[in-house]
Amino acid sequence: MVWFEILPSLVLTAGPLLLVAAPAMYISNYFFLNGKARGPKNIMKDDRDYYMYLRDRRITGNEYYPRGVEAIDERPTLVKLRAGQDVGRSCILITMGGKNIMLDCGLHMGFQDDRRFPDFTVICKDGPLTPYIHCVIVSHFHLDHCGALPYMTEVAGYNGPIYMTYPTKAVCPLLLEDFRKLRTNCENFEIKAYYAGHVLGAAMFHIRVGQQTLVYTGDFNTTADRHLGSAHIDRCRPDVLITESTYGSTVRDSRRARERDFMSKVVDCVRHGGKVLVPVFAVGRAQELCILLETYLERMNLNVPIYFASGLSEKVNTYYSLFVSWTNEKIQSTFHQKNIFDFKHIKPWDRSYAEQPGAMIVFASPGMLHAGYSLHLFKKWAPDEKNMIIIPGYCVANTVGSKLLLGQRRFVFDGKEIEAKMQVHYMSFSAHADAKGITNLIRQCQPRNVVLVHGEDLVMDFLRGRVIDELKTPCFKPANGETIVIETPHGVPVDIEPGLVQQLKEETADVNRPAKRAKSMQGTLIIKDGRLRLVRPSTAMNELGLVHHLVQFHSRFPSLTNVRPIQLVALVQLLERELNSGNNELKHRITLISDNLLHIDNKQLRISIEPNGDIDIAWTLNNESLGQRVSSYIKSFIDQHMATTTTTTISDSAASPDPM
Repeated sequence: MVWFEILPSLVLTAGPLLLVAAPAMYISNYFFLNGKARGPKNIMKDDRDYYMYLRDRRITGNEYYPRGVEAIDERPTLVKLRAGQDVGRSCILITMGGKNIMLDCGLHMGFQDDRRFPDFTVICKDGPLTPYIHCVIVSHFHLDHCGALPYMTEVAGYNGPIYMTYPTKAVCPLLLEDFRKLRTNCENFEIKAYYAGHVLGAAMFHIRVGQQTLVYTGDFNTTADRHLGSAHIDRCRPDVLITESTYGSTVRDSRRARERDFMSKVVDCVRHGGKVLVPVFAVGRAQELCILLETYLERMNLNVPIYFASGLSEKVNTYYSLFVSWTNEKIQSTFHQKNIFDFKHIKPWDRSYAEQPGAMIVFASPGMLHAGYSLHLFKKWAPDEKNMIIIPGYCVANTVGSKLLLGQRRFVFDGKEIEAKMQVHYMSFSAHADAKGITNLIRQCQPRNVVLVHGEDLVMDFLRGRVIDELKTPCFKPANGETIVIETPHGVPVDIEPGLVQQLKEETADVNRPAKRAKSMQGTLIIKDGRLRLVRPSTAMNELGLVHHLVQFHSRFPSLTNVRPIQLVALVQLLERELNSGNNELKHRITLISDNLLHIDNKQLRISIEPNGDIDIAWTLNNESLGQRVSSYIKSFIDQHMATTTTTTISDSAASPDPM
């Protein structure tokens, strides 16, 4: 991995991830409702007003940079403004090392009043948000994760940095038209992006502030599909993992089985003259299902009109082609031969087609039937039992899609009641990880604490129990507006001299892995200019201008004039047996240098035979324990040698005749 400081950061992963500082997004109040009224009520009139009149407000001269917020407590603190124990309106505020960081800023699709926005009054009752928030990190471009950014910047008052990947930044203008550029300079603050596989450009973020670390998954998918790869993350062991839990109590069947079931129902409906409505979001599942249908039609040679009812579809497909490196390996390897996003059988939708008789298949956005083309076609086609609707993804509470899946069949639109007689099917092509995928990601990441978001209360209860029981990891599921404080260990950062690392590497070259892990690194700790450095004693001496003195311990044994190389070999064998036998994890390297010299552990201990026959053992203070052990072994060796010599002498005397 390659890390850079913020703005912009380039991160290399399995598929290249480009992390950029996306400019803050502004809505100009002056142009809402003919430039008269201002404020949140003004923005909430309808979706068209909410997204159409966006203008670029560039600040020149005295740009505002987020100032530091004094930390009362060093422990990471988490406040969930929305997406606590429900799905939608994702917005989480965390405090790490004195920095307040917002993770996502989304809308709730099921409400048409102020409840669709995060509750920013938790942060500040009055006044702008900029002094209280250092930055915003957006995981991907779905509106339940980024849709409230204009409200936050224009109404709530935030003009600080916003971070997202390049594809997310590229697709966001389709919803949030203009951007303004802003620079930032955050010290001691790092962001690393991981491929999330949810939609094009979706990322999981590893955030480091000082010694505290946090991973925010956003929405992710651990199963590769027809156009995206699977999410992955390193074993980064963060203090806190904040993960989605949308399908935390579900284990899906195989993707191929779902695809066969989908195509079987679609083909059966159109062969009986029915119309098939598939509500999808313009980006993500739409491309997945279009690829599936296009491939099937070419193989089966079926002639059925297929339409995509979304004004964004053509633009979005352009971005998919532009960022093909974010797709899966199969699409990347064949892209130079065929652009899989250049659909031959799927045509743009025209409103007049809704009245045409006969079978057709229509992909229409949005995916939850709360507005737009999909709701319009549902109203028109619902009363005919020949027709069919297939809902391929999650629908939040209070949307028409959610009510339909719960069994409601009578709806009132504009004062007119409609009975839904069409066939209703739910097939999960959602790009969210299921319970198995979430658990596997937690197991791979190995966090110290887990926080569940973006899921329903009962689902979170199930997943929380599984994390605690199976993974033995503390797990939390705070509600909206609830603050949790998580204890984290505090480390002291120390820079280690490369030479010291190399020295330890040489000392443990012939040592097994468990022994290497148990080996401690010894050096001199220097505090200079507010930095801690661990260096070799010689380096410390040179930097501090000190004279190097070496204290050596010696143990000398009396003269053995008849010690020969064969006895030295026996001594080496004795030391090898005593030092490296049994279950000792740390093995010592014993080297016979010459007839009168041997080393233990690369000169850490030296045994020499002096000219007068004395045996001298030398070691330093760091090897005191080793020196004492070797001394005792050599004393035993000498005692045994002396006893053998005495016995031999007595035997020789007894064999000689007495002189006469």
